[in-house]
Amino acid sequence: MQATLSGDQTAYRLLLTDLRPWLTAYFKKRIHHNTVEDLVQDTLMTLHHKRQTFNPDYPFGPWISAVARHRWIDHMRKTLKYVETEIDENHPSEDHKQDECAKHDVRTLLNLIPETQARMIEMMKLQEMTVAEISCQTGHSPSSVKIMVHRGMKKMMAAVEDIKVEDIKDE
Repeated sequence: MQATLSGDQTAYRLLLTDLRPWLTAYFKKRIHHNTVEDLVQDTLMTLHHKRQTFNPDYPFGPWISAVARHRWIDHMRKTLKYVETEIDENHPSEDHKQDECAKHDVRTLLNLIPETQARMIEMMKLQEMTVAEISCQTGHSPSSVKIMVHRGMKKMMAAVEDIKVEDIKDE
């Protein structure tokens, strides 16, 4: 990276070539395989645009890891926002590939929490049922439904945060 900052084009090409397998492995553990290449490209583009912010007094590994992690988080935010509004099986969106990737990511997160909480979140956020409808269907009080959804969402967010912390430790 230091040679790249000095204008060495050969070192820059080598850096990008060497980063590709690492980034691919990094994203394969976190997202649906259909979007891995897009995130690798996005991360490499971010590296290109932000390379002047790298401080040569510090190691390169943690810096590029942070860039990759931020690209992944941005992807998750975009995808999860998309999933909440567009996951109807009977009316797939125009971009079926993105739907499938988003569904995979949401299922992965729902599998990390207790089954009852996951079911409540799925009913409220994905099937867009009201608290009253969920309460009638499940037999839980409306306040209990709200609490389970809130706690389940908190646990999913904590799981995402734990993954970020593990990534920092691994690097």
